[in-house]
Amino acid sequence: MSPFVLLQHLMPQLALTRFAGLVAHSRAGALTTAIIRSFVKRYGVNMEEAAEPDIGTYATFNEFFTRALKPGARPIDARAEVLVSPCDAIVGACGRIEGSRVFQAKGFPYVLEDLIGDPATIALVRDGCFATLRITSSMYHRFHAPYDCLVERAIYFSGDVWNVNPPALKRIDKLFCKNERAAIVCKLSPQGYPLVLVPVAAVL
Repeated sequence: MSPFVLLQHLMPQLALTRFAGLVAHSRAGALTTAIIRSFVKRYGVNMEEAAEPDIGTYATFNEFFTRALKPGARPIDARAEVLVSPCDAIVGACGRIEGSRVFQAKGFPYVLEDLIGDPATIALVRDGCFATLRITSSMYHRFHAPYDCLVERAIYFSGDVWNVNPPALKRIDKLFCKNERAAIVCKLSPQGYPLVLVPVAAVL
């Protein structure tokens, strides 16, 4: 086992993440503002594109982290043949789904049976296409519909909160299938094509 993977095993990931959640929702006045200011500086967050660029106006870290953007900050391609990204992200992987096999990173495949389990949902996207999108700390943290669509159901999966950065994806087998996640099953309008969004949790 590599030192990286060993460290992941030794970290109290779930406890740390729950603690971070408590901190993120706390209203600590000047301390909250100081934490946000430090975060903005460390990760180079562009506050000029935020609907409210003044750091001092955010009562909690979570309000800042899920901040709204100014109108027009993310122009959307409205053409009917275009499926847009549902969030700010780096494309980590993309391509064809080989039956039900998908790649989390080069040489690290997993199957949809392990990711989303439900046979009816798997049948919708078998032999389709996939894209893995990774949101970094400095990015805008809201999700939007990537197309005019209807959400038909959502399936929740409890799990771990492993780090999902590129080094972890290359060392931890079936990482996305281990972490807490949900499968949001959608139908594009008016064509009726299926789309499944799978947000995956991570440490902190």
